[in-house]
Amino acid sequence: QVQLVESGGGLVQAGGSLRLSCAVSGSIFSINAMEWYRQALGKQRELVASITVSGSTDYSGSVKGRFTISRDNAKNTLYLQMNSLNTEDTAVYYCNAKNWRTGQVTWGQGTQVTVSS
Repeated sequence: QVQLVESGGGLVQAGGSLRLSCAVSGSIFSINAMEWYRQALGKQRELVASITVSGSTDYSGSVKGRFTISRDNAKNTLYLQMNSLNTEDTAVYYCNAKNWRTGQVTWGQGTQVTVSS
């Protein structure tokens, strides 16, 4: 099994930056892709960014050019660098890990990001 713990959320002013981290432990070898999602109050959870085991990345249109997903294999950590934040980025951010063979998706507990105007 895989365990995920997010950190790095907080309060930031519009135009500022934050870097989220997602520490991975357990059966890391079983992970084929990882993603960042976010869920704003009263809204559905939405995909923000993804990265595969080969390093391919993808972003939602609302964050492309502002957010960067990356990973440090030596530290078993996934990151989301968020720049030029605006109030619409306010949400709880979750990371997940996917096993394509089994279809299993593991989620972290989430970290709150609040952007003030």
